[in-house]
Amino acid sequence: MQKPLADLIRPKKLSEYIGQETITGTEGVITKLLKNTKSSKPNSFVFPSLILWGPPGCGKTTLARIIAKELGRECFEYSAVSSSIKEIESLVNKKVSEKQEELFEAPIIIIDEIHRYNKSQQAKLLPWVETGKIILIGATTENPSFEVISPLLSRTRVLVLKEHSDKELRRISKKGLKKLGLEITKDAEKFLITSSNGDARILLNTLEVARSLSVTKVVSAETIEQSLQKRQIMFDKKGEEYYNVISAFIKSMRAGDVDAALYYLARMVAGGQDPLFIARRMVVFASEDVASPTALVVANSVFQACQEIGYPECQENLAAGVVYLANAKKDRRAYNAYMDALADVQKYGNLPVPHVIRNPVTKLMEKEGYGKGYTPYSKESHLPDKIKGKIYYKQTN
Repeated sequence: MQKPLADLIRPKKLSEYIGQETITGTEGVITKLLKNTKSSKPNSFVFPSLILWGPPGCGKTTLARIIAKELGRECFEYSAVSSSIKEIESLVNKKVSEKQEELFEAPIIIIDEIHRYNKSQQAKLLPWVETGKIILIGATTENPSFEVISPLLSRTRVLVLKEHSDKELRRISKKGLKKLGLEITKDAEKFLITSSNGDARILLNTLEVARSLSVTKVVSAETIEQSLQKRQIMFDKKGEEYYNVISAFIKSMRAGDVDAALYYLARMVAGGQDPLFIARRMVVFASEDVASPTALVVANSVFQACQEIGYPECQENLAAGVVYLANAKKDRRAYNAYMDALADVQKYGNLPVPHVIRNPVTKLMEKEGYGKGYTPYSKESHLPDKIKGKIYYKQTN
């Protein structure tokens, strides 16, 4: 069986790893953890369980495998998409029973897309991590703060991996070309790197297809374009255009320009923007700009659909939500009122709550006048004395 190019040139040790210099370099946390673990006496320093968080193709799985090899531990890989917790449980129990406790070395369990496990499934990992029966390395493209349960986060260390820079992609490209016995024109290389959008897997897969399409040993820009099937709509997450498109998307919905909102949505989707990012912006927009509370229900439903379905189908959910929000009656009074109130909190600090609306939970508080004269449904201002009577929310006539 022929291995994919990405697997053929996958680095086997940390010194060969490209990218993530802040965690894999000389002073990086992974380098130091590996050094401390290997140089310490048995069981005196335990390598921690990790959650590797980063975009697709940034090297999460490769780094996890390197860690396992550097530690000389048994390593078992699972995907939360296709495997069950019972499989892992069976393995752990088998490994524990095979060796005496004093000789036991925790195997490394790599779980790709760990956010795909639900809360109860993630919870089953807790005792194995806590008792040192496994060293867990979970990989995820989603924010662990939202997708990984808090007890598991507290028992692991989260490391953030970034998308590859152009310089790093160029190095990876050279390795891939050498393995394939190809050369590449400058224009083709530039187009390949730009179209890969920081994803090394896209880059290497494109080169592999280019080898089949190219009639010479020199890959042209036209061949790269053919290999990609279409020109990648770029969405540079560091450039000005990234913010321009997001701003245009929100402002088009705010103006009720449905066609423009759909166009900018399509730009983001075609550029590979995370659908949950788009849906989050819609949830915020529903609270800031739309008069009906139903808008928030719709936006949340879109977000949930994107979570459950993912691309490509969830683009239809996004489109339906955008049409609803763009057509909905706009009203920013609640948002503006809250921002004005927040400005006063920051300006005046903790102003004393009027005694009349304080809760007299003890006799002493009652004696001090807490709740004295309180009348339910009173039309008087309940604001602190310094800003009493101030109006933040402007009622309609």
